[in-house]
Amino acid sequence: MLHKHIIFTNFSDWRFNFTKASGSYIWDEKGKKYIDFTSGWNVVNLGWNNEEIVNAGLEQMKVNTYVPMWAMGPTQEKYAENLVKALGRNLEFIGRANCGVEAIEMAIKTVRVYTGKKKIISFLGQFHGSSINALSFSYRPEWMAKMTDPRADVVQLEYPNMYRTDKTSEQLLSDTKNKLEEVLAKGDVAALITEAGMITGWGSAYVAPDGFLTMIRKLTKKYNALLILDEVGTGFGRTGTMWGMERENVSPDVVILAKAIANGSAPIAAMVTTKEIAEATFAGSNLQSTFGWNPVACAMADKTLEIHLRNKTWEMARRKGEYVRKIINQELGDNPFFGEIRGWGLENGIDLVKDKFTKEGNGGLAKKVVQETFDQGLHAVADASGVVLIMPPLTIRQKDLDAGLEILISTINKL
Repeated sequence: MLHKHIIFTNFSDWRFNFTKASGSYIWDEKGKKYIDFTSGWNVVNLGWNNEEIVNAGLEQMKVNTYVPMWAMGPTQEKYAENLVKALGRNLEFIGRANCGVEAIEMAIKTVRVYTGKKKIISFLGQFHGSSINALSFSYRPEWMAKMTDPRADVVQLEYPNMYRTDKTSEQLLSDTKNKLEEVLAKGDVAALITEAGMITGWGSAYVAPDGFLTMIRKLTKKYNALLILDEVGTGFGRTGTMWGMERENVSPDVVILAKAIANGSAPIAAMVTTKEIAEATFAGSNLQSTFGWNPVACAMADKTLEIHLRNKTWEMARRKGEYVRKIINQELGDNPFFGEIRGWGLENGIDLVKDKFTKEGNGGLAKKVVQETFDQGLHAVADASGVVLIMPPLTIRQKDLDAGLEILISTINKL
């Protein structure tokens, strides 16, 4: 539904004018304060308007605010060096982008130029951005019909979701392996694109079986296809490791970073790949971005990276996430509308169902919970299938985390 303002979106129901934010709190136009359980969807992992990051941007603004595409500035070079060092795994060359979907497009061009092939394998239900290309990877064909015909060079596979299935994790992994190998064996696949073992984008918080990334990496190497790892949601400590790839110690050919890369202080993203791939493709992949990696954004991103590494924020996420899942299971375990809580680190989804026997998702109930908790001072979001997400800043204080959980739990238990 369109709201009263000129700007329109269908991403979520419009609820309020966002006027200011600090740490784990946001305020509306009436001055009401809310505990934030969204981080702007995994953007402000270090809390809203982190003072160190803001100051880094202000200092850079006094020096220079723009560098053209055909040049490079010292702030850009410094951040690039620090980022590739933090990533490791021979990921050494960067495509400068403004946002995740731009970085995804850069990755697709790069792998197609490098391999000489066009086909991309993806998983339904993941999220890689809102461009026509990116939506073609994860949207079901019938959802794409009004925008474009399903692309002949995209192969969509079902994501091996461990929830709402009678199969064991081993069976799910085996089924995915067989289907994947059947496609790869044809020899016409440029790359497979995937999130790092859990869906962070669309809101389902579905988790794949352990070994998912390892299996994919082995098969893509076996059949000479590249692996693009979308770390837009899993990067920068969110899921309990600095990078999602660290959970299974996997080395992709291309990694995509965005969202939390500058803690929401400036638009910036990155496509990072190996020296071999970069040297073979830079002349043909046309990685242009007028505003990609402006110096102010780089200064803020560099400070963001510094804070994550200094404070080991992934350990905060892991510890607090274990606490969240424990409390939710204890307090909601007997609730007839509680399906499960699943997730990694501080990326968690409470699955609300119509009843425990069918485990059928209840999107209307999730929407009701989000609205009722909002009225009580908790800012949360839900997806259409019935999942209420818990993804506060990694730096959230324990008392604020407890206060938010109390609002959420009491609301669900009153349903």
